[in-house]
Amino acid sequence: MGVTARVVEFPDPAAREAAEESRAVAAAAGGDRSAFERLYRCHVGRIHGLCLRLTGHRETAEDCVQETFVSAWRGLARFQSRSAFATWLHRIAVNTVLSRQRGLAYALESAGDGPSGALDRQAADDAPPLDLEAAIAALPDGARHVLVLVGLYGFSHEEAAGALGIAIGTSKAQLYRARQILAARLDLVLEST
Repeated sequence: MGVTARVVEFPDPAAREAAEESRAVAAAAGGDRSAFERLYRCHVGRIHGLCLRLTGHRETAEDCVQETFVSAWRGLARFQSRSAFATWLHRIAVNTVLSRQRGLAYALESAGDGPSGALDRQAADDAPPLDLEAAIAALPDGARHVLVLVGLYGFSHEEAAGALGIAIGTSKAQLYRARQILAARLDLVLEST
């Protein structure tokens, strides 16, 4: 009489987390607020970092984070699992930031103040930033957006171009521009110390 051993497989932690997130997304889509709160707690830090790096302003980033999660809650029933929930949430955050910046640009140009952010960038150019976060925040919008998405968050140029509504070549050029500006600014800081 032979004894056969039964092997019990435990999913790896990433698979277990993905399954838990999938259940939370389904529950939240059905109106379960506590499930959505778990999703919020899991993703709010990364979404805040993304918004902060894209906007360069803490208060604006906090507003964008809030708008992102409100939009996610409202649109959760339409979420399709073809992509990861985190990817979908990042896309909402990028669109929220860009929409807010377009509205601000329109308001400033309508008021006759010129292109949005020009005064902030000029002030930033007068005093070299002392750290990398400040240097990134001082970049022109297009260069900062591509640097954050491609250089920091690992988007491909195709994904960044799609999210930003620009050509792939423009994405590559903006990343090059961002790196050149950062290198020059950080060199100035190193020379002055």
